Amino acid sequence: MTPVILLAAGKKSAEVTDWAARIGWLVGLALFVALVYWLMREGWKWRATLQSDLPELPTAPTDAGPAKLNMSGRYHGSTTAGQWLDRIVAHGLGTRSRAELTLTDAGLDVVRPGATDFFVPAERLRGARLDKGIAGKVLTEGGLLVVTWEHGDKLLDSGFRSDRAAEHNDWVDTLNHMIDKTEGAR
Repeated sequence: MTPVILLAAGKKSAEVTDWAARIGWLVGLALFVALVYWLMREGWKWRATLQSDLPELPTAPTDAGPAKLNMSGRYHGSTTAGQWLDRIVAHGLGTRSRAELTLTDAGLDVVRPGATDFFVPAERLRGARLDKGIAGKVLTEGGLLVVTWEHGDKLLDSGFRSDRAAEHNDWVDTLNHMIDKTEGAR
């Protein structure tokens, strides 16, 4: 018996890439991502519509007095007080940004480059604490300065993180002392 050698058997050309199918999948994926983005944007706008009963944000008075404390850092957003996932987006309060905070006897001035500035009058401040999270941002325990304030008939929590986290304790102590004095005067 002679061995049979099959040289041509099994030879097959490599499969050619089906570019039309790949392009179709890429276009489909791009449309899906665009749809998800559009739905998120519509949800954000709908949330702002639901929160339209909030009054306009107050602006700082021309003579607020000398600064007690200054802080440079980030504004991480505002939520309904006690509900750290219920983000407030009306009037730009949902926009994360850099922030410069100044505390005076008149209140808390929040200057946000590229976003709406706002002022919290001293009589509207309700409390300050250190926390670990607010909608969209979770940090280590005590890594976030949360200021509770009244806006319209709603209590809000606004989260800030200083560039120097060691100043958070001074802010909590000073704000709470100031609030106690203001409530005692009423």
